[in-house]
Amino acid sequence: MAEKSLIEWTESSWNPITGCSKISDGCLNCYAERLALRLQKMGLKKYRNGFKVTLHREALKEPLRWKTPRMIFVCSMSDLFHEEVPDSFIREIFWVMNRATQHIFQILTKRAERLAEFADKVEWSKNIWAGVTVESAKYLYRIDYLKKVPAKVKFISMEPLLGPVPEIREYLDEIDWVIVGGESGPNARPIRPEWVRDIRDACLAKGVPFFFKQWGGINKKKTGRKLDGKEYNEMPLNYVGNI
Repeated sequence: MAEKSLIEWTESSWNPITGCSKISDGCLNCYAERLALRLQKMGLKKYRNGFKVTLHREALKEPLRWKTPRMIFVCSMSDLFHEEVPDSFIREIFWVMNRATQHIFQILTKRAERLAEFADKVEWSKNIWAGVTVESAKYLYRIDYLKKVPAKVKFISMEPLLGPVPEIREYLDEIDWVIVGGESGPNARPIRPEWVRDIRDACLAKGVPFFFKQWGGINKKKTGRKLDGKEYNEMPLNYVGNI
């Protein structure tokens, strides 16, 4: 069975790799780390190593067995381009994605430099989307690396958004989708409405689909997903259902 995801912008998750390590400000209160350690305590074999990077070869071909088309978040419990993941294993994951053409695969990474290194090392079939996390203006450089990748859909996840990013409009050329969200959990850092509005308005001006995931906080269900009374659920529709 596919792992059904509660993340609003996808449908399922696929984790042939679990575990990661912190490399930037957005990693401080990592939800995946909290979940992995909880699952380890529950005795789940897949998380026997807690949040240490672990390869799961037995999970590699799972998407080939999922017949119903779906959007799949790749390595939601890790980072596909983590430095401890061998090039050969990344190539095997791409081999599966190239053949499971009934699905859309969404890759999101903070390791943008290594993502760019794979621009011409693998086949970027049109069902593979590539994205980078930009949690503050400090990490806008990751978008430049993203643009080196020949993915049909390139997207930016600005979650957790930790500060204003007034320069974002200058980076939106060649970008197909922007996701914004606040941090959630017991130690969630605050997000300000004006930061989100600036990004929304920049997307509107550039014609880039905008998805507002959450305000976050300790109780993300209570704070909700509305910005100025409206939910923003835009997707890069040119590619949805047309892969």
